[in-house]
Amino acid sequence: MINNYKTFKIVLFSAFLALVCIPGYSSDDEVPTEKIQQFVDVYKKIKDQYVDEVDDDTLFNYAIEGMVSNLDPYSDYLSKDDFSELKIGTTGRFGGIGIEITMEDGFVKIISPIDDTPAQRAGLKAGDLVIEVQDISLKDKSINDAVKLMRGEPGTKVKVKILREKEESPLDFELVRQIIVSKGIKTEIFNGEVGYLRLSSFQSNSTANVRKAIYDLRKKSGNMMVALILDLRNNPGGVLGSAVGISDLFLKSGKIVYTKGRTNNSDLEYFANSEDILEGLPLYVLINGGSASASEIVAGALQDHKRAIIYGEKSFGKASVQSIQEMMDGSALKLTTAKYYTPNDRHIHENGITPDVKIEFKELEIPSSLLPDPYNTDNQIISILEDYKTNISQLK
Repeated sequence: MINNYKTFKIVLFSAFLALVCIPGYSSDDEVPTEKIQQFVDVYKKIKDQYVDEVDDDTLFNYAIEGMVSNLDPYSDYLSKDDFSELKIGTTGRFGGIGIEITMEDGFVKIISPIDDTPAQRAGLKAGDLVIEVQDISLKDKSINDAVKLMRGEPGTKVKVKILREKEESPLDFELVRQIIVSKGIKTEIFNGEVGYLRLSSFQSNSTANVRKAIYDLRKKSGNMMVALILDLRNNPGGVLGSAVGISDLFLKSGKIVYTKGRTNNSDLEYFANSEDILEGLPLYVLINGGSASASEIVAGALQDHKRAIIYGEKSFGKASVQSIQEMMDGSALKLTTAKYYTPNDRHIHENGITPDVKIEFKELEIPSSLLPDPYNTDNQIISILEDYKTNISQLK
């Protein structure tokens, strides 16, 4: 044990020597030697006294996980297996129940259920806290642990226990896992004039898909489309580039979003090009508490530029950028490296986007009325939306 401890101290000392040589680490930065010694002392006590023997790799992983996961709900240390799971999830096709999640007060919080998934069909909602999966408490477990419990073979059942605001006791759900395929876009044209486009997530190909969908809507209307409803409710976000690209579809010029962090490469600005795919037609954007991240970028940019009227409920308030850096052993560090801001310098993170017109939605129904000014100069648009409210709600 003593030899192991001495070896550990040598390895740790070598690591700190290497740290000083890391690009961006200044020799002027003070190394907290007392805290380092404290860490070494705790490590030794665990190795010597803990009731079960724990190997060095496990202890180091625990230390790294604790250091990173306590920074914020979105930073995380991913083991090799966890990193593989993450890469599966970003392909848009994976097995599970279909929810986007974050951490809040030690519990897993649903940002949004994904369209056409077991979670949405069972009635799970944005803001629900998942407190148990298969009778296993999720209290203080990582998001990766929660994901592992919820994912499984398609066709198998999984039990989840939910805490929901205004409900006196927890709610139990039994869901059947399925392959989760994010369908991305739904469209409809009402009365041959009002286009409706629902975007459920921002994937790498979303900008091109939205562009094509709008062209198809205009063609379907015989080029007589008078307005577009862009539905971002329960859209938890996704790829930053797609948020920029989709915002750019409706803006001719100006800043779309910018990010600020502590490193030079985290300070970025994104600007619109000279195109408005709608050629000035009225644009209405629908958001709710399940609209997060990339959805908030789009809503915030269009709102700041007065290009769209935002309807609905205050958005989630997730406006930070996570960079994923793969380690030499196949693990990865997912670290919050920047926060993003709207063109008018609004800080979305934890604040969300406040709609121009507040409407309390019931599930995915369309609002019952829209104000005519400043973009809706034709009251016919209001009557069309009224007449086809039921039809639109059936698209959920």
